[in-house]
Amino acid sequence: MLSPQEQLRFSRQTMLKSIGEDGQQALKNAKVIIVGLGGLGNPASLYLNAAGIGTLYLVDGDTIDVSNLPRQVLFNDAQVSQGKADIAAEILNQQNSETNIEVLDEMLDEELADYYFPLVDVVLDCTDNITTRYLINQKCLEHKKPLVIGAATGFDGQYMFVEPNIADSACYQCLFPINKNAPENNCQTLGILGPVLAIVGGLQALQAMKFLTGNKVATNQLSIFDGFNNSWQQLSIKKQQHCPACGND
Repeated sequence: MLSPQEQLRFSRQTMLKSIGEDGQQALKNAKVIIVGLGGLGNPASLYLNAAGIGTLYLVDGDTIDVSNLPRQVLFNDAQVSQGKADIAAEILNQQNSETNIEVLDEMLDEELADYYFPLVDVVLDCTDNITTRYLINQKCLEHKKPLVIGAATGFDGQYMFVEPNIADSACYQCLFPINKNAPENNCQTLGILGPVLAIVGGLQALQAMKFLTGNKVATNQLSIFDGFNNSWQQLSIKKQQHCPACGND
């Protein structure tokens, strides 16, 4: 049951027929892990925390750099060189002290994924490291955990939803097979504008909230945002039978 204070706080959400008090209670009961507290993890964590998610696990072993500040809106000059996950948790706790926040001040590895992924309802990949992306994808498949992937560089962003509990749901590796010779394209090599990250990170939070409240979330679809022309494109993707991560071989 929602308390009278919660009913008031989340009234604009519960008045939505697709959410209601049952949906808000589902958010309150939910556990979400966010891997990466950079440009995507900042807005995603802000919106999930504000929406009343019961437990957030924040995973990031990186520290705040002055070059992060134009796009990582949780942080300020006084926090440079401090841990991203720790500072994010402090700010989020001020925003909504009812959320249980657990900080993992280290980079995700197999051991951490194997311990924490079984505890949560959905995983958000907010990283900018291709090796970590493949690891998150693989561990979500192994532990049957829904995954919301986001990425952005320059004026462009994209996101997709992977649901391992649906037999024909394509995974990240179906779309992007491992290529050891592929360039490491990220914000450090290609640049980025902050609002693009806000859009993609916000949509990652939205997909997670829709899933947690029992609303439909599209699978087998890559949504691509062109921020320069303010346009969207949805690409249909298929589960690959020979995918090393999720295929049937």
